[in-house]
Amino acid sequence: MTIKYVIITLLLALTFGCKNETAKPEKHSAIQLEGLTLNNNEKWIANKETHIGMKRIDSILKNNTSTNGKLLGEALSKQTSYIIKSCDMEGEAHDQLHVVLVPILEEITDIKDVENSLDVEKKVTTLKRLTATYFQYFKI
Repeated sequence: MTIKYVIITLLLALTFGCKNETAKPEKHSAIQLEGLTLNNNEKWIANKETHIGMKRIDSILKNNTSTNGKLLGEALSKQTSYIIKSCDMEGEAHDQLHVVLVPILEEITDIKDVENSLDVEKKVTTLKRLTATYFQYFKI
C-alpha cells in the first residue's frame, strides 16, 4: 500500500465519519516524562514545522477509526519524518523536544507491528497522551 492510500483512507474517514454533536471532546492527560521541564514556567518555543507535524499527528490520532496498526503507523511516520526533516531547533528547547519526541517515535515504530485491535487501541491512547504532553510543554 502506498502512503497516498493511507492519506485517502484517513481523509475519507474524516469526511464521512459519524458526527455526534452531543459527544464530549476527548481529553487525554499528559504523561510525565523524566527530564521534561518547562522553560522558566513557560512553554518552549518549537519551530513552525514541528508544531504543524505534531498537530497533524494529533489529528490523525483523534480521527483514527482503523485498527490496522501498520496503516496507522505509516501515516504517523510520515509526520514524524516531516518533523525530523524540518527541525531547525537548537539548544535546550531542542533537547526538551527530544525528551517527548523519542517516546512518540518508539510507539509509532511499535504500532506498525501490532495486529490485535485492542493492542492498537492501547498504543493510540498512549500516543494521544504523549501528544498531549507535547502541547503542554511546547508552542510556536
